[in-house]
Parts: sequence; C-alpha cells; structure tokens
Amino acid sequence: MRNEGVEGSVALLRALGLCAKAGRLITGVPMICEALKTGKKLFLVIEPSDNAKNSSKRLHDRCAYYGVPLHTVSYDGETLSHAVGKSARIAALAVTDENLSRLVLSGLEAKTEK
Repeated sequence: MRNEGVEGSVALLRALGLCAKAGRLITGVPMICEALKTGKKLFLVIEPSDNAKNSSKRLHDRCAYYGVPLHTVSYDGETLSHAVGKSARIAALAVTDENLSRLVLSGLEAKTEK
C-alpha cells in the first residue's frame, strides 16, 4: 500500500512536468492573478502547502471569484519548482489546458487514495 502513495505522488509530479514541457503552465501568484483578470482560461490552480498566508488568501479569493478549482498539495514550493524545471521556489501553478488539467487531477486523486 505504501507504494501506491509513492506512485500517486510521482504521477502528480510527472503530470506537472508534462504541463511545463507542453508550455501549458503559468507560474507565480502575480501571473496567475493577471491571467484571471485578463480572461485567460485556467482549468486548475495548484498551490504548495508552505505558501505564505497572504499569497494563499489572494489565490483563494481570486479562484473563488473566477470559478477556477484550487488545490493545495502536500508538497513544498521547492518540490513543485523542481518538478516543472524552475530554479526558484514556486508559490502557485495554473494549468491552461483542459486535458492536461484532467491528467493533473488524476495524479491528485491517485496521491490521496490509500
């Protein structure tokens, strides 16, 4: 059973890496908020567990207002940044492709199943 959790977490990180390689990710709270404001279609927003309270509140408020699903994952910002090939810590990720967002959601579900 322990391997299933590991496989699920690997599936989530791989899905995020695939989104990054496809160019279907927006990284950072300011860029995500700007994309929402300008009407860009976002299908899913992911935030790390160690996000600052102000950034987290800003994301929660904006995602609720624009009707975009927001998920907080148990990873820290460093792990997420490594998964998507960035060198700096990431405070949030947004998926801009519907099919890739389904892949990320399936990785989230596999991670939570035990």
